[in-house]
Amino acid sequence: MTTTVGSGPFYVGIDLGGTNIKAGVVNDTGHPLSHVSLPTDAIKGPTVGVASLVSAAEQAIVEAGVTKDRISGVGLATPGTMDIPAGMLLDPPNLPGWNDFPVRDAVGQRLGLRTVLQNDANAAAYGEFWAGAARDANSLVFWTLGTGIGCGIILDHLIIEGAHSHGAECGHIIVEMTNGRLCGTGQYGTLEAYAGAKAVIARCEEALESGRQSAISARVDAGEELTPLLISQLAEAGDVLCDELVMETARYMGVGTVTLMHTIDPEMVLFGGGMTFGRNATPLGRRFIQEIRNEVRKRAFPTLSAKTIVDYASLGGDAGFIGAAGCARLKFGKKV
Repeated sequence: MTTTVGSGPFYVGIDLGGTNIKAGVVNDTGHPLSHVSLPTDAIKGPTVGVASLVSAAEQAIVEAGVTKDRISGVGLATPGTMDIPAGMLLDPPNLPGWNDFPVRDAVGQRLGLRTVLQNDANAAAYGEFWAGAARDANSLVFWTLGTGIGCGIILDHLIIEGAHSHGAECGHIIVEMTNGRLCGTGQYGTLEAYAGAKAVIARCEEALESGRQSAISARVDAGEELTPLLISQLAEAGDVLCDELVMETARYMGVGTVTLMHTIDPEMVLFGGGMTFGRNATPLGRRFIQEIRNEVRKRAFPTLSAKTIVDYASLGGDAGFIGAAGCARLKFGKKV
């Protein structure tokens, strides 16, 4: 993907995922000039990983048709846990062997460019805030629905990082105090333990084991993998259990959303990530977001439920690298 280069300034955004690295050059208005995707090869460790990060960035610069001296800075978005001011990865669960690794400086030194580190959910939130569905808003809560539940919060262009680089880890707010489900973090009763993709699969398996009837049983018995995609396909086809699972997930997300609405009173709440059921392009996606709104209307203060925009994000999988570039712009843009 390439577009007219223009006069700059330009920023490189890199989004490090457990499976793929996405990188692109982004101009000063948040428009991407290139988009590169490479395998992360995370299991091979940080030395190979950094080489892949640098390669993705360099390819993105070439594809954008700019020279490196015209790049004002690099934004690197990675999964946590991390120390953002120090540029360190601490104990990232999706990146085995990357513990206590100075990823920001390793990438910046190899590229020869100033680099800033940011949490991947925070970066994606900033992408939507700067150049996506929330570009006309002043504050945003951004949920990413996938294997887990990620979140980013933006208030007046300020990314909520927190005192210990763990701000906006809202997938781990507690939604059930009594006999709560176990989360992958070892905590009980978290939002992620009910609404993440792993939780949706687990809830489906438990329902089937309890004797619930569903067309998904035959599909799984025939060798298909039980995934949120399969659940959504059967929900679209009218399967009662699968539809219940999707709508229950929406209600859990509604509860989590109300908690944040009553905490920071955002102008917008957006939903992105891989488990959004086709978003507004499908009947199931439209019912999913409407069920979240219904839960918000039921539980939030009336003024908040009437005035807060609840919808899907618009940048899709590009939000991470665009937002990472935006973080570089925040850090370095006024110094060039």
